[in-house]
Amino acid sequence: MTIHTSLFEGEHICLAPIETDKDAEIQAKWTESAEFLRLLSTEPAIPASPEAVKKRYEAIEKKMETDRNLFYFTIRLRPDDRLIGFAQIYWIEWAGGYARLQLGIGLPDERGKGYGSEALRLLLRYAFSELNLFRLDAIVGEDNLAAMRLFQKAGFVEEVRQRQALYRDGRRWDLIGLGLLKEEWSASHA
Repeated sequence: MTIHTSLFEGEHICLAPIETDKDAEIQAKWTESAEFLRLLSTEPAIPASPEAVKKRYEAIEKKMETDRNLFYFTIRLRPDDRLIGFAQIYWIEWAGGYARLQLGIGLPDERGKGYGSEALRLLLRYAFSELNLFRLDAIVGEDNLAAMRLFQKAGFVEEVRQRQALYRDGRRWDLIGLGLLKEEWSASHA
């Protein structure tokens, strides 16, 4: 399923579909930052060309058309529709009502302005109210303090700690699994 209109709007941002040609150039620039890549993944930080990002977008769109286990959104500023990040719900286990989520804000000067919090609120509302999921989780390296604060502020609690599972900058860090149940989210939004 390809989405052609904005799905949710917050005060400053909206969750919207991918604009493959336009967004690939922008996201490729984000991958030039090792910091951005390291905040998102345990994989080595390797920059991607606009063509590689475009192929990844095309694969995401194809998967969303054929497989209901991925919902991928761009995060755009409302005043000018500028791409600033992405958010996704993936690894959906429909029978158990479980999924994982991830989000990222591309440029350092766009972080710390509340855009991630706003995007997470919209994503949680979609996951719990529209998709009727029961629980969500996120995996965060303990060195990503901003992501830890973001998820904990939204009500996520630490459920799993994989000790020293991440090696960066000459030292080992824990990977932390955070979880949120629908009933916990609902209670905080009553």
